[in-house]
Amino acid sequence: MPAMEAAVSLSNLSRSPSKFLRTTIHTSSRNASQHLGPLGKSRVLSLSVRHSCIEVKRVNYRPPGTQHNLLNDVSFSLPEKSFGLIFGRSGSGKTTLLQLLAGLSKPTSGSIYVQRYGTDGNANSSPESLSSERVGIVFQFPERYFLADTVLEEVTFGWPRQKADLAMRQRLALNLQYAINSAGLNTIPLDEDPHSLSGGYKRRLALAIQLVQKPDLLLLDEPLAGLDWKARADVVKLLKHLKKELTLLVVSHDLKELSDLVDRSWRMEMGGVLKEEPLPI
Repeated sequence: MPAMEAAVSLSNLSRSPSKFLRTTIHTSSRNASQHLGPLGKSRVLSLSVRHSCIEVKRVNYRPPGTQHNLLNDVSFSLPEKSFGLIFGRSGSGKTTLLQLLAGLSKPTSGSIYVQRYGTDGNANSSPESLSSERVGIVFQFPERYFLADTVLEEVTFGWPRQKADLAMRQRLALNLQYAINSAGLNTIPLDEDPHSLSGGYKRRLALAIQLVQKPDLLLLDEPLAGLDWKARADVVKLLKHLKKELTLLVVSHDLKELSDLVDRSWRMEMGGVLKEEPLPI
């Protein structure tokens, strides 16, 4: 990518989203095979080397200033590029667990890490911490938190406009291309108002906001809630596609619709106790 062309592309984002997408993504796509990190950062760790699992071991969580745990002795393992589903009654601690995995809160005790395995099947001796930069999270009804005036500005909210160097501009452009395509937003105008989108496309946009960070682990809290039957079917189809590239952990009451995607499932009981068991369908 010529230096001047790259410099213009990102600085024009706020003025001309369509021009940004045409110029920067087209000229950067030939480098798409390179491994890129979230928002242009180099990624030391990846969940795609040999075999690895997200491991949660004996995690307890008690909010500061309270006397009772919201999570009690939670342990589970989720292999890379698999689909895990947590179900259970509202208020049992499911969303709290997602927040811990995303790094929004810290466990009171216990550990969350990445365990790698060699080609011989044996675990590596030194587990690796799960950085919040490697985790994306989409909360229930994410469209309530949209802030920008266009789809493209919403996806790239918080990106540097003037100070990014050439290498970062190229990485940002490729991350954007990946997010737009993976979330299925390449069929709509990117200068459209996010609030004017259908329910299904609002969920796609919420996914794209996280996918642009190139996460290894994607957490979804009730991804089908509030959608009509067609939008729900579209989101399920999208999750099936994402499962090929990412590790997904979903909290949902919509067990039947997601059942074909599920590799592992757990019930969260009241009191924050997690037990692995088949879906009750």
